[in-house]
Amino acid sequence: MTATLDSTRVLPAVNAAATRWLSRTGVRVGFLSLLALILVAAVGASLFIGSGNIAPAVVWEALRHGGTDTNSILVAQYRVPRTILGVLVGISLGLAGALMQAVTRNPLADPGILGVNAGAYFAVVIAVGLFGATSPQNYVWWAFAGAGITTVMVYVIGSRGRAGATPVVLVLAGVALGAVLSGVSQGITLLNPEVFDSIRFWSAGSLQNRQMSIVTSVAPFMVVGILLAVALPRALNAVVLGDDVARSLGANVARTQILSVLAVTILCGASTAAVGPIAFLGLLVPYVARGIVGPDQRWIIPFSVLIGPIIFLLSDVLGRVIVPSELPVGIVTAFVGAPVLIALMRRKKVVSL
Repeated sequence: MTATLDSTRVLPAVNAAATRWLSRTGVRVGFLSLLALILVAAVGASLFIGSGNIAPAVVWEALRHGGTDTNSILVAQYRVPRTILGVLVGISLGLAGALMQAVTRNPLADPGILGVNAGAYFAVVIAVGLFGATSPQNYVWWAFAGAGITTVMVYVIGSRGRAGATPVVLVLAGVALGAVLSGVSQGITLLNPEVFDSIRFWSAGSLQNRQMSIVTSVAPFMVVGILLAVALPRALNAVVLGDDVARSLGANVARTQILSVLAVTILCGASTAAVGPIAFLGLLVPYVARGIVGPDQRWIIPFSVLIGPIIFLLSDVLGRVIVPSELPVGIVTAFVGAPVLIALMRRKKVVSL
């Protein structure tokens, strides 16, 4: 009698829980499908809309059959690589932001707080000022090396002490080292106007004049960083709960933190090297994703993969048409991201991890 009574209580509860889970999963999959369609539309807009007056029919023919006329060359050598790079950078910065917020347990953390952008900027300034690098193809490797070395320095500095490399210590080390490198970089550019003139478009964050050579230079690193990021959500769900809880759940906290920081370095370093520092994207994308699907990193990661390139590509398209001459995408993301983030925070409390 007791067993029958227990089953009549337990089974409906289990069925109801399963129904709710399937319902939430269905809604999330529906959102993902919608975002995938929006991303396809954003890619189309990036290919067909530009500052130049190229008719959509001409663009379509150039995409299908190529050509040797000026418009076909512009589409093949500039718009296509620009769009591919925009997708890769959007995915990379979105994932880097999601990892950074999970590791630091701060829903408003930005990948730049590790000093990655400052390290890349400093390396480019050195490359241009001392070694005569004059184009993104020349200094892309400098930027990537600067980002990597800076992250290693941050981790070494943050590892000193009895507590080791805790998220708070890493953030403090990154902010401090980033401030020093940014100050030195600004000083060099102020004293040498030629350096400033050479990197002013890159330092604003721009996809303009990015060709396939840059895509092929940074894409392998981005793919490695993306693969690292998509392998971490289950461990990140435990780490977000705190080190002690994560260890009790069987998670290797140190390994998860190291792999996350490594992925953030690769993703941000490659993105910054290719297009320059981009503001707000790494902060905004995971925040929006978490507002849609909640704190589960297994859903935040795939949502960030789609939301990142959507925002980045649409910002780039907006920058092409909003003024007679192109506005760098880094400026557009700052103008778009700041008001959107403020609106989200005013509408409801900061979405917690």
